[in-house]
Amino acid sequence: MFAFDNSYARLPDRFYTKMNPTPVASPGWVALNEALARELGLDPEALRDAIDVFAGNRVPEGADPLAQLYAGHQFGGWSPQLGDGRAILLGEHVHAGRRFDLQLKGSGPTPYSRMGDGRSALGPVIREYVVSEAMHALGLPTTRALAALTTGEEVLRQEGRLPGGVLTRVASSHIRVGTFQIFAAREDTEGLQALLDHAIARHAPGAEGPVGLLRHVMAKQASLVARWMGLGFVHGVMNTDNMTISGETIDYGPCAFMEAYHPDTVFSSIDQFGRYAWSKQPDIALWNLAQLATALLPLMGEREAAVAEATEVLEGFRDLYQEAWTEVMAGKIGLDDMELAMRLLDIMREGQADFTNTFRALATAPDRARDQFVNVGRFDEWFSEWQSSNPDPSRMLRANPAVIPRNHRVEEAIAAAYRGGHAPFHALNAVLADPWSETEANAPYRRPATDAERVTRTFCGT
Repeated sequence: MFAFDNSYARLPDRFYTKMNPTPVASPGWVALNEALARELGLDPEALRDAIDVFAGNRVPEGADPLAQLYAGHQFGGWSPQLGDGRAILLGEHVHAGRRFDLQLKGSGPTPYSRMGDGRSALGPVIREYVVSEAMHALGLPTTRALAALTTGEEVLRQEGRLPGGVLTRVASSHIRVGTFQIFAAREDTEGLQALLDHAIARHAPGAEGPVGLLRHVMAKQASLVARWMGLGFVHGVMNTDNMTISGETIDYGPCAFMEAYHPDTVFSSIDQFGRYAWSKQPDIALWNLAQLATALLPLMGEREAAVAEATEVLEGFRDLYQEAWTEVMAGKIGLDDMELAMRLLDIMREGQADFTNTFRALATAPDRARDQFVNVGRFDEWFSEWQSSNPDPSRMLRANPAVIPRNHRVEEAIAAAYRGGHAPFHALNAVLADPWSETEANAPYRRPATDAERVTRTFCGT
């Protein structure tokens, strides 16, 4: 069924704990991502018959299950040991010359669970499935969701007893900035070198040494974050253990997409000081990259020279990011005019304009864009200047989706799932699979939340 070749499991045993998932009582299907299965060279029908594998009740042939070890800065505070507290990496499926991690989330306790039960409520499984697949459809690098299951068990959370779930996540790898940090913090230079060699071989074959990897990751993250920003996406928990070396978006906990534009938008229920607000994401990406650079210093020779070299590399981030951000915004307004683009954002903030719908209207029905604004005076002035500059509508159509996973729709799917119904989940996924079209079927999903529907706080998935 799977073609496993588990290179991470061949690293030294201090990188992980080898263990099997904890079986669940009575697994049931929520969804199997048949399109992704085919992309991985897998037979969807065979996968449907293997529900026990996706539940963690049976280990497939060739797998070498393990929980990965890492550390990280969480909201700026150092956590010296984290790791997969509720996830098991089954192994690396190889297809068409590429490796794909298959990880079960919600698969039971591990040595890194930190007093947790190692399980997941069904709600976070639904959220990650919906948003990660939407991000893929929008063209952004992301982890993917192959399967979502119910467990037939309940988990105890602050909200009470909730149905449990398991998600099968697919990723280029699960190597994080925090994976490097833990070996650096333990002064394990041998382990750090082994991880560097593994990461370069897997993600950056042309990179030369630690500086080469740092440059590679920096370029990937600059592009990724600029594209997040262009969609109004707020990751919500940009800890160093949630930044991948591959440049994929990972860990869809308190994430959300803005509706009314404001640069200080925060959704995470635990981000009390706005550390991970929409506008701060580029700065946090650089901060995280600085932590990666610090972790790599022991492999870069004499410390003073290494610090100088790493600093010089990191100083290039803002140029990389600005180049990517300029390209994103040029697509969104159809013009290579950053001043005009940034002025529009300021007017949108003042006018409380819906982020997605404003840009989409400019691309498809410009005269209706003003309907998004509470105050239209400044917008009308901007609009006249913009139109006279002959924007490129085809460029804008490629940059401005019609549909995003609006928070109230995601919460609607979660609430229905908790009641035992998955129709809203499947309907939402079907709409989000084609985010670039405007159809009668997706019209309700393009509508912003009413005051009664609005979701302003989201929670880390547990």
